Amino acid sequence: MDEPVIAEEKSLDELLPLYQAVGWTAYTADPDLLRAAVAGSSYVVTARLAGRLVGLARAISDDATICYLQDVLVHPEAQRRNIGRALVNAVIERYAAVRQKVLLTDDEPAQRAFYEALGYAEIRDFGPGTLRAFVRFD
Repeated sequence: MDEPVIAEEKSLDELLPLYQAVGWTAYTADPDLLRAAVAGSSYVVTARLAGRLVGLARAISDDATICYLQDVLVHPEAQRRNIGRALVNAVIERYAAVRQKVLLTDDEPAQRAFYEALGYAEIRDFGPGTLRAFVRFD
């Protein structure tokens, strides 16, 4: 079995099929918006198996105080091979000096377990009244 190759990347050619494979229709409905979002990211890291794009993580950051982990996706055929972990770790390493590393994700037990295993905690786990999180979708 090939080992994934993890590398920084801004190539946009293979994005749509990867996002389609994981069913992220909010991105695939507007390919130009997807390309703009990835191109405008601070850091994009990808995983390839036998040259094929199978995973991607991207972050937005000021390189000083905050890093927002925006997308982490792995093609269904390549899941359960620690590719997602490697992608998130690449982002964490890139922004090691940044104190706040934030993300939003689906409310699924597997998502929670995955991110907790990587050192993330839900906002509510910091205790009552210590932190608040707000989001607005337009």
